[in-house]
Amino acid sequence: MAASKASAMPTGVKPKNKLRRQSAYTALKKSKEAEKRDARFRRKREEEKDPSLREERRARNVPVTIDAKRTWDGGVGDEEDALGWAVDVERLAKKRKLGEEEQGAREEEGILAKLKKLNAEGDGDGDSEVEQQEQDEEADSMLDSDSDVDDDISDSDTATSTPRRSSDPPKRASSPATSTATNLELSPEFLKQKFPTLFQPPAEPKILVTTSLNSTLHHEAHILTSLLPNSTYIRRSAHAHAHKYSVREIAQFASNRSYTTLIILMEDQKRPSGLDIVHLPSGPHFHFTITNWVEGKKLPGHGNPTGHIPELILNNFRTPLGLLTAHLFQSLYPTSPEIEGRTVVTLHNQRDYIFVRRHRYIFRDKRESEKSIVGTDGKAVKGVEDIRTGLQELGPRFTLKLRRVDRGVQWKSGQEWEWKSKMEKQRTRFNM
Repeated sequence: MAASKASAMPTGVKPKNKLRRQSAYTALKKSKEAEKRDARFRRKREEEKDPSLREERRARNVPVTIDAKRTWDGGVGDEEDALGWAVDVERLAKKRKLGEEEQGAREEEGILAKLKKLNAEGDGDGDSEVEQQEQDEEADSMLDSDSDVDDDISDSDTATSTPRRSSDPPKRASSPATSTATNLELSPEFLKQKFPTLFQPPAEPKILVTTSLNSTLHHEAHILTSLLPNSTYIRRSAHAHAHKYSVREIAQFASNRSYTTLIILMEDQKRPSGLDIVHLPSGPHFHFTITNWVEGKKLPGHGNPTGHIPELILNNFRTPLGLLTAHLFQSLYPTSPEIEGRTVVTLHNQRDYIFVRRHRYIFRDKRESEKSIVGTDGKAVKGVEDIRTGLQELGPRFTLKLRRVDRGVQWKSGQEWEWKSKMEKQRTRFNM
């Protein structure tokens, strides 16, 4: 009897109240979505009438990324640790150039002041006095003309630009804000003194590709030879009883046969896990880790390489370590690419990860639904308004991360720079 009463008692909420709560929540959700949709369309109509509203909204809604929060080292120390400096070489070069210009302007002003003083103190006949007055007037006119130009520039700026209120959002730079192309000419002098062979690469590099001992990555090594011009793959060990040559012996063998670079593909669980690049004859030795390896045949819509020497694009290498790495990759490719092949290899550095891609490009007419190419000033680039670029990825696709730079061949030669786990504690500081 007791059991039947217990089973008849309700164990949860009554279905009637549950259904009411569900219907109330559904109605509230629909009303909120309708309000958002009405506000979005209303904002769209207002922005079509006044495009400045769209610019203000986009300026307010700039996403704050880790790249935007990137921090740089304030001061630099001993040049022995120079590769560990997180300093923007391009920014330092601009500051140095501005300082030199300001110093030159101050020297010119000092010379003009001395001339005025000498003219005022000097005694002479009427002709000399007239000449002195003319020189003074010329000097004064030069100074006045500079100030007039500055005034004109400031007046034109104030005339063209509308007065900004304190509540106005900051103007967002046009996309792309700045060019990410690496300027290799800004390499510091101490890098050129430490690694002179890297900064004088041969016009025709010759590369030897091999693998780790008893490796199975023969197919991947052949793919690397298609990515690197003038490269040859040789197996590390042909059979179980073959002589196990060390990296130093292979480097000596390669340098004696006019090879400029030795590349060793590392393996982990039958997948590429590392890449060692040795600049011959005596280093330096760069060790990278490989992740996200995808060969070209597995890429959707991939193309087949044609064997032409590709163009090389190096993006966002800004620190001394980044410039050294960029020079290493530059030494792997000939200085004269075959433009008719329309092939480009891109190495893009972002947050100390180097993304390697290879594409074939073609120039085509712009479709009606596409926008024109804009420059850094946000305006359409003249001459290419109706031209767009089509890309087809050839592969392979992979990601590199620099772990160590050795002075010579292998670890025993000593380290110029080494990645350590504590470097990731500060998320906004990057080494390249």
